[in-house]
Amino acid sequence: MESFNPADCIQDLQFFGEYGDVNPSISDSSTYTFLSAKKMFDTFEGNVEGCYLYSRHTSPSNLYLDSALAAMEGTESASVTASGMGAITSTLLQLCGNGDHIVSSRTVYGGTYAFLKNFAPRMGIKTSFVDITKLDLVEAAINSDTKILYCETVSNPLLEVADIASLSKIAKKHNLKLVVDNTFSPLSVAPARLGADIVLHSLTKYINGTSDTIGGVVCSSVEFINSLKNVNDGATMLLGPTMDSLRSASILKNLRTLHIRMKQHSHNAMYLSAKLEADGIKTVYPGLPSHPSHELYRTMIHPDYGYGGMMTIDVGSFDKANALMELMQERNVGYLAVSLGFYKTLFTAPGNSTSSEIPLDEQEAMGLTNSLVRFSIGLDNDIERTYQMIKKCMQELHIL
Repeated sequence: MESFNPADCIQDLQFFGEYGDVNPSISDSSTYTFLSAKKMFDTFEGNVEGCYLYSRHTSPSNLYLDSALAAMEGTESASVTASGMGAITSTLLQLCGNGDHIVSSRTVYGGTYAFLKNFAPRMGIKTSFVDITKLDLVEAAINSDTKILYCETVSNPLLEVADIASLSKIAKKHNLKLVVDNTFSPLSVAPARLGADIVLHSLTKYINGTSDTIGGVVCSSVEFINSLKNVNDGATMLLGPTMDSLRSASILKNLRTLHIRMKQHSHNAMYLSAKLEADGIKTVYPGLPSHPSHELYRTMIHPDYGYGGMMTIDVGSFDKANALMELMQERNVGYLAVSLGFYKTLFTAPGNSTSSEIPLDEQEAMGLTNSLVRFSIGLDNDIERTYQMIKKCMQELHIL
């Protein structure tokens, strides 16, 4: 990873606005004119580069953001969508149809799980959920109908780490597409360089970083991205998960500070997780030597950007988890809220929020207890001060 620095790839992009603006001009239009009828026909047929047809297909503003995100992930191309789920579902439906099969990590974002478990079967698509850290189980779940291996680089919410390079070998052996959701680890990990065929993000989270919009992206080959946009059978073209041009411009501006933010998120999370673990709190963070995949993850990340800003603790009971989150919010540690990547720390009990779509018996089987608290650690300037605030809350609630 050290030879590929995604922040440098973003910085090296240079876009000029219509009047020489340092920010590219925003194309605030739903449709575009043609100088001739033939040019319109050729554009519909996909035979013309550089002509815009209709903003559901793409727009100049979206293409600027596409270019930046493809550079960040080291892929040939990218396509932004109006939400992370728009990117996920469009990708899966582009690759799979009636009778096809997906092998997925058992711990994925709740919306992804619900789509695979409850919605995709309506179209005849079946999914086997496995422990993605056990490669023998992954390979055993593959059958003649399997089209996709699906995982998250760092899983939501249990923070399990996928061995992307090894999964890629399995995918290639069986002629499958490896699809990786990299939302928790932008800049730190570049899945495409480890062998992933398609890399997804919810732009809502770290990449945008200000909790004021939702968005998604699919990063892959030119061939796959073009297939998504095909006017006849492209999933993003026909399902309509189109990102608005104003939002694209806003996210592009925030992307430019991602490297600074990720360094601080990772620094703060490393500090807090080490302190809380030393206090005897059951803490899960990939940067801790106690994490079962710490050594693997250490070889996967770019060291400049660390192990990310996500950590979990287990406080022993559902009531204590709720009381702790409420008290931390009252004491201004952060917000009791879903999502991640905000400048303030966010905390939630995922079993009853972001992973609530997963049935309770399956949550228990994967180790997702109702006493688990997931933290998205913020950009706090004085993380020792934050630690002392959290510690005091724990002491008052007799967690410590």
